[in-house]
Amino acid sequence: MSGPWLTGDLVRILVVEDDKDLNRQLVAALSGAGYAVDTALDGEEGHFLGDTEPYDVVILDIGLPKMDGLSVLEAWRRSKRNMPVIILTARDRWSDKVAGMDAGADDYLAKPFHMEELLARVRAQLRRASGHAKSEIECGPLRLDTKTARVTCDGQQVKLTSHEYRLLAYLMHHRNRVVSRTELVEHLYEQDFDRDSNTIEVFIGRLRKKIPAEVIETVRGLGYRMNIGEQ
Repeated sequence: MSGPWLTGDLVRILVVEDDKDLNRQLVAALSGAGYAVDTALDGEEGHFLGDTEPYDVVILDIGLPKMDGLSVLEAWRRSKRNMPVIILTARDRWSDKVAGMDAGADDYLAKPFHMEELLARVRAQLRRASGHAKSEIECGPLRLDTKTARVTCDGQQVKLTSHEYRLLAYLMHHRNRVVSRTELVEHLYEQDFDRDSNTIEVFIGRLRKKIPAEVIETVRGLGYRMNIGEQ
């Protein structure tokens, strides 16, 4: 089954924004695009989450209570936390943008902004982080369009649930290596979700009924790997 939530790459995102209304809008847009989203309303909580949980992208406001966004970002980078960070700022001065980039930001967006632009920037960061310059990823007969979240097999669309899509997309983004069940659980579910690695096996089984079963290879004792064949 497909749905409106399947409109972006996969992934787990942290939103650190103290404006509650904007925070809710960001969560709604990102969740609607198929991402697992955690949130923080101040810099201290945001720093803690970013320092202890594996995120694929962070959206970070600069003007935060308790600990400002630049300090949060600098602390992450000192701790070798290298996830892509998009900073949000209401400031238009070029010096603030330079300070953000010098602190280790990968991109910035000035408020107010269009949510579609933010989603496009998130997609771009995900492609760069996984080494894909184009919006389409191919693995054997499978093709994933990260812009529309459309999966096809030999040209025919494959209808997936949100969790099936997240799992397949993560494996395709990391197609050149074995991905453990623990890593899949950490990146597919929000922080407060009841994480059970056994559910990964269930979703793998469902996927193998919708795509050629041999495309997802089980590496005994280690995890799963995409069998991409001749490229």
